[in-house]
Amino acid sequence: MAGVRVVTDSACDLPADLVDDLGIEVVPLTIRFGDEEYTDRRTITGAQFYEKLRTVAELPETAAPSPGAYEEVFRRLAQDGADGIVCVCLSSGLSATMQSAENAARAVGDEIAVRVIDSHSITMGLGTQVVEAARAARAGRGLDDVAGVVEELIPRTRVYGVLDTLEFLKKGGRIGSAQAMLGTLLSIKPVLDLSTGVVEAESRQRTRGKALRHLAEMVTRHGAVGHLAVMHGDAPDVDAFVDLLTARYDRAEIHVGLIGATIGTHGGPGIIGVTFVVPD
Repeated sequence: MAGVRVVTDSACDLPADLVDDLGIEVVPLTIRFGDEEYTDRRTITGAQFYEKLRTVAELPETAAPSPGAYEEVFRRLAQDGADGIVCVCLSSGLSATMQSAENAARAVGDEIAVRVIDSHSITMGLGTQVVEAARAARAGRGLDDVAGVVEELIPRTRVYGVLDTLEFLKKGGRIGSAQAMLGTLLSIKPVLDLSTGVVEAESRQRTRGKALRHLAEMVTRHGAVGHLAVMHGDAPDVDAFVDLLTARYDRAEIHVGLIGATIGTHGGPGIIGVTFVVPD
């Protein structure tokens, strides 16, 4: 297939039908429960992941794709006739995924041009950048233009979330500035800001209800946002949270999706997050 092709990783949490429709290539991360290993989106779905969390004592871990996994995809796309590749990766502040992609890009440099971009984002924040890049590629835009679409979106992408527990972030070593919250772990519901691609503590809320209302207010303060998505880790109260947003935003314009195993491993069950793009 000629033209620019878009590659990402399984932290994007994009629906499979949209991935297929836009011809996006998704390189999976690996999920490990003790000695059991799964390939995200291939041998374990999001629903299966949260079901498994309920039945095992040991917390899961993630592993970045190998450079070879990216290299195989890049070479296959080159052989299919791609003119160039834009690879948009899970934030380098949270994973070694981008490093693997960069190593692979160097390995195939004599065969095809690959632009590796740090999304500085996760879940549908990353997913939105990937979708817009794929749409630009489908419209026939060149490598620099497709990469430029992503680079323009990065500083405008926002990701916020409410966790039920910091236990999963702590185990995975991704806790960042939220470390300061650990002293009052049992008495708070942390609100996190991942808009810069690292975990930052936004606020502490005393109850989950207060935390979710605060999260909704954080969105509405931005006014007319684009690409609004509510992503959750099998949270039973996600519909109630969406209702908080519909006072300001059209329900038909809000994408609601399940956070997959890659991000779910670190966010844990019950997480509710919002991703969106602010105006220029």
